[in-house]
Amino acid sequence: MMKPLPVIRIGICGLGTVGQGVWKHLSRIRPDLESRLGVKLELTRASVRDLRKSRGVKVPAKKLTTDSLAIATDPNIDVVCELIGGTTVARQVTLAALAAGKVVISANKALICAHGAEIFETARRHGGHFLFEASVAGGIPIIKALREGLVANRFPLIYGILNGTCNYILTQMEEQDAPYTAVLGEAKELGYAEADESLDVQGWDTAHKAAVLAYLAHHTWVKPKQMIVEGIDRITPADFKHAVALGYGIKLLAVIARDFETDELSVRVHPTLLPESHVVAKVSGVFNAVSVRGDVAGTTLYIGRGAGQDATASAVISDLVDAVALLKNDRRAFITARKASAPARPARACRLAPLEHIRCRYYLRMTVSDEPGVLAQVATAMAAKQVSIASVIQSAHEPAGAASLVLTTHRSDEQAMRATLAKLARLRCVLEQPLLLRIGDFAD
Repeated sequence: MMKPLPVIRIGICGLGTVGQGVWKHLSRIRPDLESRLGVKLELTRASVRDLRKSRGVKVPAKKLTTDSLAIATDPNIDVVCELIGGTTVARQVTLAALAAGKVVISANKALICAHGAEIFETARRHGGHFLFEASVAGGIPIIKALREGLVANRFPLIYGILNGTCNYILTQMEEQDAPYTAVLGEAKELGYAEADESLDVQGWDTAHKAAVLAYLAHHTWVKPKQMIVEGIDRITPADFKHAVALGYGIKLLAVIARDFETDELSVRVHPTLLPESHVVAKVSGVFNAVSVRGDVAGTTLYIGRGAGQDATASAVISDLVDAVALLKNDRRAFITARKASAPARPARACRLAPLEHIRCRYYLRMTVSDEPGVLAQVATAMAAKQVSIASVIQSAHEPAGAASLVLTTHRSDEQAMRATLAKLARLRCVLEQPLLLRIGDFAD
């Protein structure tokens, strides 16, 4: 008589867009997964805010609850998918499930950024395990790449597009020669941008994801307030024209750089000029792209859908397969696997680079008085802070009596550029706050 297959019971906390995607796709491919994994998969329970709300997937009423913590602590549930979002209830659910020795799968980059150290310590202490492939870049398996495929490497540079909303807006601004506000409205109508777009367009969503990647690559938790974080809302169609004239495109990038000689790490998020020939510069619409430079493997590049129901559900189910590998067999084996799979304690963290050690070239756009001697005043102010001008583009500008002045610099540093911006703002001939963008001459 054949031995019955072990049963892995799954609870989903949060049945929104992603949760419904996981339920839908897991139900569809479950027979194939069960055959491949040698287990039975049971979607046991799901938590929702409103039991009466209609949804795109059919879930038996008896499997629905409004109590997410009850799923987290249910001794009959082996894997908890935390798909609630936010950092309050999601944190309680995650910690409760890990304290019960369960496997938790999460797509919540904000939670990991804010409470990652606490989450991993709880997993270690109680023999649980925390899987989070879906938290960064949607369907792109970047977390598995860093944790598994590239484990032999140190990472001097990781950079890329981590927010599809911003990439869509920048792509449309360039292709349509349209202002930011008009494209943002279009993105909201299409569902690519939230009603409150600030988390995306001001760079904070990307910063949360950058924090996760920085921890994986360098064992250091970097909070967004410790990063340089700038958004895309001040970029104009004219900036794209100037960038093209200089041979560049504009992308919102996360840049994670480590100098292994000084053991200094910098994490920053900002619009960046990339050479038009660069592969990442060609990634358009809602797609994400991540470039990873390893000291053994060299540079590897990952491109794909960074968000959406299907891409994120794909990543959650990928983690579920890993969870099954840990937990299949009998209950005693479950416990052994959980203890063995707790994350190792991180190596010694590196220190954060001071602003004067973060160096690149810069793009600077100013609206100035259209009168003789302005460029000389600007050049003098920049030279006083040891910033050298590499190129100049000057054009007429509205209103009458004003001009647009676009400069690029030779290599400088963040500290010098901040001092330069402050000095330029005090010049009477500078009519508006200058726009500063970085130039990403990444040598791959």
